[in-house]
Amino acid sequence: MKLSEHFRVFKRGIGLLWELSRAFTVCTVLQAVITAIAPYVPIYFSARLIDGLAAGRPAFTLALCAGLTVGLTFLLQLVRSCVQERAGAATEAFSCSASWKYAEKAMDMAYSSIEDRDVALLCERIKQETTTGFNYWNLRGQMAALIQYAVQIAASVSLTASFFQIGSIPAWMKFALAAGLVLTILAGTFFKAKAEKLKNSLFEKAVDLNMTMTRLNAYESEYSSGKDIRLYGMAEGIIRRTEAFQRGVCSLELETNVLCSLFNSIGEAFSFALRLGVYMVLIFASLRGGVSVGSIAQYVSCLTLLIAAVSGLAATVQMVLVNNRYLKRYFSYFDIPNVMYRGSLTVEKRDDNEYDVEFRDVSFRYPRTDAWALRHVSIRFKVGEKLAVVGMNGSGKTTFIKLLCRLYDPTEGEILLNGVDIRKYDYDEYMSLFSVVFQDFRLFAVSLGQNVAAGTDYDRARVEDCLKRAGFDRREAAMPQGLDTPLYKDFDKDGVEISGGEAQKIALARALYKDAPFIVLDEPTAALDPVSEYEVYSRFNSIAGDRTAVYISHRLASCRFCDKIAVFHEGRIVQTGRHEELIAAEGKYSELWTAQAQYYTKK
Repeated sequence: MKLSEHFRVFKRGIGLLWELSRAFTVCTVLQAVITAIAPYVPIYFSARLIDGLAAGRPAFTLALCAGLTVGLTFLLQLVRSCVQERAGAATEAFSCSASWKYAEKAMDMAYSSIEDRDVALLCERIKQETTTGFNYWNLRGQMAALIQYAVQIAASVSLTASFFQIGSIPAWMKFALAAGLVLTILAGTFFKAKAEKLKNSLFEKAVDLNMTMTRLNAYESEYSSGKDIRLYGMAEGIIRRTEAFQRGVCSLELETNVLCSLFNSIGEAFSFALRLGVYMVLIFASLRGGVSVGSIAQYVSCLTLLIAAVSGLAATVQMVLVNNRYLKRYFSYFDIPNVMYRGSLTVEKRDDNEYDVEFRDVSFRYPRTDAWALRHVSIRFKVGEKLAVVGMNGSGKTTFIKLLCRLYDPTEGEILLNGVDIRKYDYDEYMSLFSVVFQDFRLFAVSLGQNVAAGTDYDRARVEDCLKRAGFDRREAAMPQGLDTPLYKDFDKDGVEISGGEAQKIALARALYKDAPFIVLDEPTAALDPVSEYEVYSRFNSIAGDRTAVYISHRLASCRFCDKIAVFHEGRIVQTGRHEELIAAEGKYSELWTAQAQYYTKK
């Protein structure tokens, strides 16, 4: 990165801290300033007190120096304590805002980016880098350090400037001391930079190590993994792998810490040597009557702080340059554009729900792949029709639904709603037309009613009706708090664990509650027992009502309830028609039907 780019990234990072929490940023600055000036108050006034004692000053003057030393130190400590208390609350808000940014970005992204493995890995990496101490999390400490060291350098220089004006110290001594000061700062900066480079190297390796360890810990701690671990005797192997992994990490960290301690010790040796030189020069000047006892203490203390501040500032600048690379990667994730064209046309709100959908020679392949998921798909269906989509795994059924719902746009061809390309419609309005239950639907650890309504406020009577139509009414009646019963135990110890089939019914009720013109069901009975499955099939028309229903299933018996069946094979529609027509045609549908029926008929 060029210096100009470093500056832009750093400036943007400071803006991010301010955006996440203004109170936290202000508290960080105040804490840095107070921490920086706090040591200089007792140094300055103690020197005046010592000189006053040596010179036989009046008691009032001595008491004033002592009072200022204690009083100002106490005042600074009081202010620092107040700022720290405020910073504690602000830190929580800061962390919450930083976490919420990921949620906001995920909701703002195109779905193609959400499913992109590279994007997912980038997100996981920057989260781990934050945990390891990089990007904005590191920047907040660096900002405080830069302010603190800058203030300390200014204070130290102002309190030691008079040292070089002392006439009793020969010019060559002043020159030697200045040279020693420069040499000590350079040595301290060099060795501290070496130590920081080693630490940064360790932290960089730790990002990948942490990602691996996080996945391993997630597998070990997931209660559903317990069945496999016990039944297949995996515990010993997992423990050995975890121990070996942790030993490797600890060994790497120990080696790094030893070398860092060595480099820091060398830098400290230069600092103590300079301190000794300062003492010698000041003793020489004191014996010649050119410097007071209090000034000796002041100069030694301030020069020591100056050396530490300059070395610290140089090391912090180097850390900023290193961290800027991580900040750049952090921002690269949040700068990912939403490539989905949002459209502007208003979706026609038809009282008669007369919507007409047409796939016109649609082909599609997923980003960064050469294989076509769909090829030359053409089909048309109207509102109220029940369309079944069938085919073998990987034939393109779910991809067809993703395109219909505009989670992706076609690579070739177009999809029309009432004769208009769906890309021209307002994106959010178009999405509102669909109620969907995907295979990988998600329920949340909130109440049953909130899961169905997908919101905190809802019509209880309507939720009850949707649960009844989905076949969940008897289970709901047995729940301890009815619609207010929390699902799962993530946030509530009284939460109820539900089976896969029960979860599928709740997801179906959620689709019904939305009451959209199109209802899309992707394997809606895959987790249901045969009785529940039959109930859903027998009520299929009443569940869908006058809405268009697109129904994906591997169980071809469900297709008998549908007006039209589209048979997918290798990304193409190879047959369309009603159940009886397709059976008689002896094509792909008949082949699939026969393959399933043989297990339910006698030879």
